[in-house]
Amino acid sequence: MPHRRRPPRIAALLASLFATAAAFAAPPQGFDARVQEAMQAHGVPGMAIAIVEDGEVALARGYGVRRLGAPERVDADTLFPTGSTGKAVTAAALAILVDEGRLGWDDKVIDHLPDFRMHDPWVTREMTVRDLLVHRSGLGLGAGDLLFVPRTSRSRADVVRALRHIAPATSFRSGYAYDNILYVVAGELVAAVSGSTWEDFIRERVFAPAGMTTSVSHEDDRFANPNRAQPHARIDGRVRGLGAQRVLPEREGLGQVAAPAGGLSSSANDLARWLQVQLGQGALPGGGGRLYSEASARAMWTPQVLMPVRRYPPPIDGITPQFSTYALGWNVQDYRGTRLVQHGGAVFGVLTMVVLVPDHEVGFALQMNAEDVHVLRGLMYELLDHYLDGAAEDWPQKDWVAAFAEWNRARLEAGVAALDAAGEDGGARGSPSLPPSGYAGAYADPWYGPIAIGERGGRLRIDFSQSPGMVGTLRHHRHDTFRADWDDGSIEPAYVTFALDAEGRVDRITMKAVSPVADFSYDYHDLLFTPVGEPGPDSR
Repeated sequence: MPHRRRPPRIAALLASLFATAAAFAAPPQGFDARVQEAMQAHGVPGMAIAIVEDGEVALARGYGVRRLGAPERVDADTLFPTGSTGKAVTAAALAILVDEGRLGWDDKVIDHLPDFRMHDPWVTREMTVRDLLVHRSGLGLGAGDLLFVPRTSRSRADVVRALRHIAPATSFRSGYAYDNILYVVAGELVAAVSGSTWEDFIRERVFAPAGMTTSVSHEDDRFANPNRAQPHARIDGRVRGLGAQRVLPEREGLGQVAAPAGGLSSSANDLARWLQVQLGQGALPGGGGRLYSEASARAMWTPQVLMPVRRYPPPIDGITPQFSTYALGWNVQDYRGTRLVQHGGAVFGVLTMVVLVPDHEVGFALQMNAEDVHVLRGLMYELLDHYLDGAAEDWPQKDWVAAFAEWNRARLEAGVAALDAAGEDGGARGSPSLPPSGYAGAYADPWYGPIAIGERGGRLRIDFSQSPGMVGTLRHHRHDTFRADWDDGSIEPAYVTFALDAEGRVDRITMKAVSPVADFSYDYHDLLFTPVGEPGPDSR
């Protein structure tokens, strides 16, 4: 058949359409400059960003430095802890086992983990694999996080055994409350069913086939890699988030024990591969087979639990979704009527955001070695506007970084105002009921375990003995409440309140975070310590 030449007008129209598509499939013009401008304006040391469009990697790049005061630059292979974005990786590991017929989403957990126990025996019997992943167990927000935050000497099995002592906040499957501890159980489930450790399974069955060559499932491998980002935060103000940027200790966060909930580390290059797998519904990049089936891909993105929708205040009220749900390791919600599949990750001093826009075949991941959330979230929404508006020339159409900075500043200022209203001005009030030695002793909480309070020369010291380095000084605040200021200033301070019995001896101890904007993982308020023996050792 002879070749038929298209009429000039049709050819011109097609050329215009292809040019528009090419423009749509590119990062915003001037994107690099915009990222660097935002980082410099808000004091962010380093970032790494990956963008995938129509199955292709459009961008994988590092910006800034790995550590303040050091010359080493962030590049596309720099490792960042990815926090809770790793929950989707644990879900994918379970999906592989589901595809192999070794597990079912609605299998009872206890059938695979005979030692598994919740506080309520009925919930123990009814808890399914799916329930582990969707935050509807009845546990309170962040319940049990102090088992591994900021660090722990426990094993993963110890954490799972402690679960039976954590009382629920609501009834089973009655609502949404985010947790990490059940993803630790999910990691143990992967190990029990596969016969491999969770770390090995992720490395060999997820990262290797996906071509994620720099990603690691064990923190020791991250520490062995010199091309890694250092964590930073502002911790010298009255609430975390105010003050100067400081380098933090690296071994904080969920740690290896809780790695199935958020202990992976990855780079921009590798997150680009992960985005390709996700947008490909489990297909491996380059036609190399599948990581998991399309059925599992649909299952992991299918909403399971309604999440409360609260209207954000101006100037970020435009991000308020019409619906918000949790699926298997993913949030599914909308922005401007378009479905987003996304998840954030926060490890102390590092933030990550992974965003998929399936209907536009676009995904991107942003990583930051600081806690300046307004920069991360602002750039996220500027990218979303770019792709949803077909690459409008006046990008960014809205300065979302500035909008989120205003929101964050108001949030932190409200925290300071709350401290003022509570009388947190550094001056003690009232008198303690006992001399310092009367508060010293050994205490234990049913789920956390032991702590020791020691006295020497009228000075009280508190030691969370299964959280290495979580040692601090108790300073009198008011009546029988003291303030715990930890030697490691990156740990949130807490109020420690002693209640006395009729004999004037300590009967129990309760705690709560001093800061009203403290991370929910400092779930001090869930603790109830009671005496277990003789007075504690002298403080160190």
